[in-house]
Amino acid sequence: MRIGLLGTGNVARALAQGWRAAGHDVLLGSRKPEERTELGLPVADLSATAAHADVLVNATPGTVSVELLHSIGASALAGKPLIDIGVGLTDDYTELIHPDSSLAELIQEAFPRTPVVKTLCTMDSTVMIAPDSLDGPSTVFLSGDDTEAKRTAGRLLTDLGWPESSQLDIGGITTARGQEHFALLFMGIANGLGAHAFNIKVVTRTAD
Repeated sequence: MRIGLLGTGNVARALAQGWRAAGHDVLLGSRKPEERTELGLPVADLSATAAHADVLVNATPGTVSVELLHSIGASALAGKPLIDIGVGLTDDYTELIHPDSSLAELIQEAFPRTPVVKTLCTMDSTVMIAPDSLDGPSTVFLSGDDTEAKRTAGRLLTDLGWPESSQLDIGGITTARGQEHFALLFMGIANGLGAHAFNIKVVTRTAD
């Protein structure tokens, strides 16, 4: 599968490496690709990345994601599943810039012909591509309105090492709010642990 990752930061690079190891054709998208030639991964401008991809991944800062997607254009994004991992946080990482909504909802509203799936935003990039590095199984969430786009996202999660038993579909795109708002708790847990390489697991009650 051709995967276009919008962004060249830690998340985009980690996912590109993980999916390339699984056999996918990956391309990173940058506003200034000529300045990102040292990454050891193929890089193109945002429009070329979108044109190349079967599936797009938004790994840009949540404060600028919608603006960047508009620079690519709705027609170039139409019909392509978009996996959104971004979270909009203030510069000091203490507040969400979308406190009454979510970045994923705003993207879906702005680009109605592009099926958006929210996932992977509740963990560090190192855990995204190596869930088996943790002490036992944990949970990755999916939010979105398009069933087929969720299936595609689920298959790509499996390729990163997330079995179906770890994938939890929590509903439509509005449930992305819960995933994004978890960022505040994530930072609290990281501060308490003194580390970022952790994840959470949904534990249900044992049947009587």
